[in-house]
Amino acid sequence: MDTIAGLYAAQPFWVWAGLAAALLAVEVVTGSGWLLWASASAAATAAVVGLLDLSVPTALLVFALLTLVSTLLARRYLPRQATAPAGDINDNIARLIGHRGAAVKAFKGHSGRVFIDGKEWAAELSEGEALEAGASVEVVGVDGARLKVRRT
Repeated sequence: MDTIAGLYAAQPFWVWAGLAAALLAVEVVTGSGWLLWASASAAATAAVVGLLDLSVPTALLVFALLTLVSTLLARRYLPRQATAPAGDINDNIARLIGHRGAAVKAFKGHSGRVFIDGKEWAAELSEGEALEAGASVEVVGVDGARLKVRRT
């Protein structure tokens, strides 16, 4: 019982379980997403081999078929890439685009201050000549820490 064949003959369940664990460990390290299905298939093959007395070629066929089917189903029904929200969710300035507020004072030239979401911000007028105090504005962009606004 010094060979792998002898080990497999004595403990086929644990050989497949060990393969599943090894594939899962490599998947965790690489994060490729491809070995996850092979690992799950090896675990399922371990369960089948533990319940039924399958020969080595039959167990390999079960593993290959399970890997093929699970990989194809995953490609078909699971998203290939998680969709992230536009921009950084931690960017407290960029999230203000589309929010409405009011001019704190009349704008001098194209710059002034606006009150949006309970906070006063430096702002720049994106279009138009002037903006009086209290005028309604909408954030249309961000330039550093300065908001670009337009009259609404």
